[in-house]
Amino acid sequence: MKILNRVTALAALAALGLINTGCSEEEAAEPAAAATAAVEVETTEAATETAESSAPATETLEVVEESAAVAEPEDRAIVLAQADDTAATARIWKYKEGEHYTRLIPTQPTVGGADKIEVAEVFMYSCPHCYTLEPYVNQWAENKDPNVRLVRIPAIFNQLALMHAQLYYTEFYLAQTGILKDQIAFREMVFEEFHRRGNRLASEDAIRRLFVRVGVSEEDFNRTWGSFEVNQALRVAQDLARRYGIASVPMIIVNGKYRTDMGSAGSYPKLIEVIDELTAREGIR
Repeated sequence: MKILNRVTALAALAALGLINTGCSEEEAAEPAAAATAAVEVETTEAATETAESSAPATETLEVVEESAAVAEPEDRAIVLAQADDTAATARIWKYKEGEHYTRLIPTQPTVGGADKIEVAEVFMYSCPHCYTLEPYVNQWAENKDPNVRLVRIPAIFNQLALMHAQLYYTEFYLAQTGILKDQIAFREMVFEEFHRRGNRLASEDAIRRLFVRVGVSEEDFNRTWGSFEVNQALRVAQDLARRYGIASVPMIIVNGKYRTDMGSAGSYPKLIEVIDELTAREGIR
């Protein structure tokens, strides 16, 4: 319910252009106070957005039947049917390459294997726009196709971002082992700590205290924080960000092939629609 309330409260701001599209490398070093103010402005208004409806699929069938009734030559009837099928397929896809998303050429590696379609969110805990996007992504993840995998990749633009990336992978591996019980709630707490409480989480000690607050022992934290797995994940994150051409966040990468963000999509709800459409495209390959 908390996620749904935040989504409802923020939907109109994105549609009206009151929320900027992302945090660039230059903006990543701005003070926490500026980030906090940005979020407070974002959360003051609310509205709703309606989705566009597509044309009924039965149109194609009607055209084909009418063509057959005229008793045209067989080869001409086949051409007409193929043309109608192409038109119907074109109507399915609402969003356009070069306008709402960019194709990565060549296709780049993904975090996981090829068994699922991967949606990667490249983010930073210090980015107010990532904070705003968080409830949308969480709500989408609750209802996504089981053949789609969500991964998160922390962007590392500066030393503070590196510290937060290490925080993220420590959180990730502690959740994988069951030591951290609720990763979604913990992520929310990290965002709140930075953007609402002015805690920049700029040191290992400050981050350790945050984990201890949710029941993670200092021993478990220390072992995971400096582990091989976390350090390897940091190297992979840096490599993928370079391959994906990440210059601002939040950014969405679909299956190593498509890149999109709120600025391209037009709003946060539309960004979710673009993600769904791109995963659907990958699903029929």
